[in-house]
Amino acid sequence: MNRYESPVLKPEALRFNDLTSRDLLFDRTVVDLILNYRPKINSIGDSIMPLAIGTKAPDFTLSTKTGDGPKQIRLSDNFEKKNTLLLFFPMAFTGTCTTEMCEVSQGLNAYTDLNAAVYGISGDNPFAQEAWAQKEKITVPLLSDYEHKVAKDYGVMYDSFLPQMNLGMSGVPKRSAFVIDKNGVIQYSESNDDARQLPNFEKIKAKLEELK
Repeated sequence: MNRYESPVLKPEALRFNDLTSRDLLFDRTVVDLILNYRPKINSIGDSIMPLAIGTKAPDFTLSTKTGDGPKQIRLSDNFEKKNTLLLFFPMAFTGTCTTEMCEVSQGLNAYTDLNAAVYGISGDNPFAQEAWAQKEKITVPLLSDYEHKVAKDYGVMYDSFLPQMNLGMSGVPKRSAFVIDKNGVIQYSESNDDARQLPNFEKIKAKLEELK
């Protein structure tokens, strides 16, 4: 799978504007830290809470990169037509995110049968997302929340991600899932601080079955 030249993080491994495969790969050290990351909650227990069931889903328009070029996806275009499954994930080119998006891609027809549109959302730029999708044969439409606004609106962003590497990236989305019905209301909400924990897809499919 991935090749690593050194256990030391290289600055170019964090660049996403350069589309070479070398620059889009993460160093092994970064991957291990992502998999083992646990966010800190302050002493009075404050933490960002995901939007609850029954909440009107914030509308958004995000970019995706397709074979035909960049495209804008607007959530509300699905309203009154189909249900929507939003899958937030921390970063492209990391192990658990690849596993999740590949497994969902393999079962995408099941979501179509459930009258649901599925989108993966991360803060990666659309060109990096496309390169990752091509490399791993991911067919789930990937939306670029490059400014982290959608993750913030849905209450699923880390205040600081990988601070132990002196990166402290703000706005990185937690692994999260939302089912939004045809009326634009959230009917399922799940967000995990543990980046290794996948959403409960059995519960997600059961909810979509109810809504179809």
